Amino acid sequence: MPHLFATSDLHVTHDGNAPVVDTIRPETPEDWLIVAGDVAERVPAIIDTLAMLRERFAKVVWVPGNHELWTTKDDPVQARGQARYEEIVRRCRTVDVLTPEDEYAVWEHAGHPLTIAPLFLLYDYTWRTPQAEGLPVAEALEQAKDAGVVCTDEFFLHPDPYPSRSEWCARRLKISGERLSAVPADHRTILVSHWPLHRHPTAPLYWPEFAMWCGTEETADWHLRYRAEIAVYGHLHIPRTTHQDGVRFEEVSLGYPREWRRRTRGAVPLRRLL
Repeated sequence: MPHLFATSDLHVTHDGNAPVVDTIRPETPEDWLIVAGDVAERVPAIIDTLAMLRERFAKVVWVPGNHELWTTKDDPVQARGQARYEEIVRRCRTVDVLTPEDEYAVWEHAGHPLTIAPLFLLYDYTWRTPQAEGLPVAEALEQAKDAGVVCTDEFFLHPDPYPSRSEWCARRLKISGERLSAVPADHRTILVSHWPLHRHPTAPLYWPEFAMWCGTEETADWHLRYRAEIAVYGHLHIPRTTHQDGVRFEEVSLGYPREWRRRTRGAVPLRRLL
C-alpha cells in the first residue's frame, strides 16, 4: 500500500540540515511526497533538492514558502515577486514536480478520492494582537517593530508587480478559491499551504506579533468550505498535529538546526499523512 508523506521548512542551506534532508526516502516505490515550502532561498538549491526528492518518490507536490520568494543578492536568479514565482514553477516542471499552477493530483488510496490541492496564498497582516486590532497595516507593523518583531520578508519578499503583499495575497486567494470550487463534490481534499489556513496553530508563538506574517482571516473556514480531510502547512517551525472543527491540521516542518537539536526526538524531516 503506498504512503503519502509530507515535509516542509527543509532550509537545506543551513549548516546541519542537508544531511538530514538526505535521509528523506520513501518506504515503497509508489509513495508520494508533499513539500510545503521553505526548501531554500536560492533557486538552484530549491530545484536541486526537489529534483533529488522526485528521483526517490513517485510524485512530489510543492508549494512556495516565503523563503523561496526572497530575492537575495547571492542568488543567480534576481527576479522578484510574481516573476520569481513563475520562474520557480517553470523549473519545477522541468524536474516533474507539481506546483499550485498544475492540475491537482488525486490520491486514490484512502477509501475515497482525495484531491491534493497545493495552494500559494501568502498573508495580509490580518492576524493581529489585540493591541493592533483596527490599526492601519503600517501602524500595526510599527507596533510589532517596537516589540522587536520584524519579519525578514519586509526586506526580501517583494510583491512586484502588485503594490503590496496584501494585494498579492488577495489575488492568490481569488485564484485558489476558484480552483478549489471546481473540485468534484464527491472528493474530499488535502489542502497544502506553507502558511496555516486557520489561526489556531499560531497560539504557541513566543512573539504573538509574528502572526501577522503567518496567514489571513480570509481562509478561516476553508478547511470546512473545501471539505478538507487534512490541512498541511509549515512556516511556524512548531511541528505537531492539531484539530479544528474536526479537521486534522498537520505542521510538517523540519526547521532550523538550532530548533530541532533542542528537541528530545531530534530532527523529524518526514511525516506520514496517510
